[in-house]
Amino acid sequence: MDYLKRLLVGRPLKSSENDDQNLSRFAALAMLSSDALSSVAYGTEQIVVVLVTLSAAAIWYSLPIALVVLILLTSLILSYRQIIHAYPHGGGAYVVSSENLGKNAGLIAGGSLLVDYMLTVAVSVSAGAEAIASAIPAFYHHRVLVSVIIVLLLMLMNLRGLRESAGLLMIPVYSFIAVITILIVVGLIKIMTGVAPVHATAHVGAVVPGISIALLLRAFSSGSSSLTGVEAISNAVPFFKKPRAKNAAGTLAMMGLILGFFFTGITFLNYWFGIVPTAEVTVLSQVGEAVFGKGIMYYVLQFVTALILAVAANTGFSAFPVLAYNLAKDKFLPHRYQDRGDRLGYSNGIITLALGSIVLLLIFQGSTERLIPLYSVGVFIPFTLSQTGMVLKWRKEGPHWVRKSIANIVGALISLAIVLILFIFRLPDIWPFFIIMPILIFGFYKIHEHYKNVAEQLRLVDDVELHEYDGNTVIVLVGNVTQVNIGAINYARSIGDYVIAMHVSLEENEEKEREIRHEFREKFPDVRLSVVRSPYRSVVNPVSRYVDRVSKNARQHNYTTTVLIPEFVPNRTWKRSLHNQTAMRLRLRLSYRDDIIVSTYNYHLKK
Repeated sequence: MDYLKRLLVGRPLKSSENDDQNLSRFAALAMLSSDALSSVAYGTEQIVVVLVTLSAAAIWYSLPIALVVLILLTSLILSYRQIIHAYPHGGGAYVVSSENLGKNAGLIAGGSLLVDYMLTVAVSVSAGAEAIASAIPAFYHHRVLVSVIIVLLLMLMNLRGLRESAGLLMIPVYSFIAVITILIVVGLIKIMTGVAPVHATAHVGAVVPGISIALLLRAFSSGSSSLTGVEAISNAVPFFKKPRAKNAAGTLAMMGLILGFFFTGITFLNYWFGIVPTAEVTVLSQVGEAVFGKGIMYYVLQFVTALILAVAANTGFSAFPVLAYNLAKDKFLPHRYQDRGDRLGYSNGIITLALGSIVLLLIFQGSTERLIPLYSVGVFIPFTLSQTGMVLKWRKEGPHWVRKSIANIVGALISLAIVLILFIFRLPDIWPFFIIMPILIFGFYKIHEHYKNVAEQLRLVDDVELHEYDGNTVIVLVGNVTQVNIGAINYARSIGDYVIAMHVSLEENEEKEREIRHEFREKFPDVRLSVVRSPYRSVVNPVSRYVDRVSKNARQHNYTTTVLIPEFVPNRTWKRSLHNQTAMRLRLRLSYRDDIIVSTYNYHLKK
């Protein structure tokens, strides 16, 4: 088992090697920006899909919609740069909202992002599977299976550590950046030289019968999905090399420039070539065919698009564990999310994200179109809260707050508008959000209450006198007289003032009982043996009742009660499955008894 783990995950790293695992700007752009950059593969398509429900002529409206998306992108980039410098320890929307708007707002932001990162993985890999199916139609009916395999591969990659996963991501991310840049530049050159005449479905400004504000708002909210993933860098500032805040802010600016150029370029080319979405071929694939033809560059485009969409999920794998760490640190998630694995990553967060994403893929059958609305609401609520929180932060800090908060105000207003659009026009698509979020918030508070109660009960209090016992009663659970039981009895004698051996008889066999009593008297004449018959062939219930009776009597004499469970340990892990797990079930049942100490005596088998 250990060999397989080392093979898949790698050798353990020392805690002192943590700084060596941190990322340069070049590596961080690949690891933390893949989600945002990859969204250009479906962002334009989501706008056009909504518009063509009215008419193909309505596609020209994608241009002004793209302009508003760019304004929102600019305000978010500027705002999150401020967040990075103001909160250099990471945490993003959760920390900003908690500090400036209160704990409830912080938990809504944190819970939304936890779900959103699962959706990030699900959307990215399902979009990657669709891109693969566009180029290789034989995969069309196996998209869910392809998506699940990609998620598992990404999970293993991230369990291996930051540097290794970033190194593996550089090739697909920078290949995608290069190919999309070539696509846009070649397309624009063909347009400017007259090689590619306009084939737009309608000229800019044309009046399209039936167009409505509601339709445009729906298209805008769908196109804004291109901005998901922008906040990931602010969550993961601790992953950067020093100076962390400066490097994170620089990486965010680079990502914003690239994303804006790609989104604008693809939207314009889509309009110019008059491309209309079809069921089995993506818009980006059609743009690539219009610019490159069906040559080698078209297939390179499809390949790198599929690659980046698949690895775009890695942004979620980078940001989810850090967010879970911050929630766990504040006692709203289990403490195990603070634990680092063998490769210094937050392994429990990585595994949780992978499992949650696979569940979503199975529920929604890998449909990008069905996942996008939930994906959008999960990120624009934290956008709205974090921008509002920053406005309040600047206001508290005194003069010139209006100038500092212009980008935050613009971002908050547009993000709020998108949330309202989603609530009003996409309610049939996002209704699960209103079930998931209350359950998450309730769970956060129940976990927090548990940790608070534990702390109060464990806290040392000066005026509380600790109880002192006069002795110890030890109950040893025995079967036949064997090496393990002999060793357990001898150990019980060394720690107990009064030792009782207990045997549970599972069948009406007086001869067998007499044999056990005889063997036991020969070996331990001074130890009391109690035989309890179990007519229903259960061991756990008779033991539990017997321990209750003995402990009640022990308390009357001011004795503690220890239950000693003998257990032999096979020399190979797989051999454990060949034996029943009675000892484990007994420990679980007895662990809920007050004033009972449960201990195990292990006898290690040699072969």
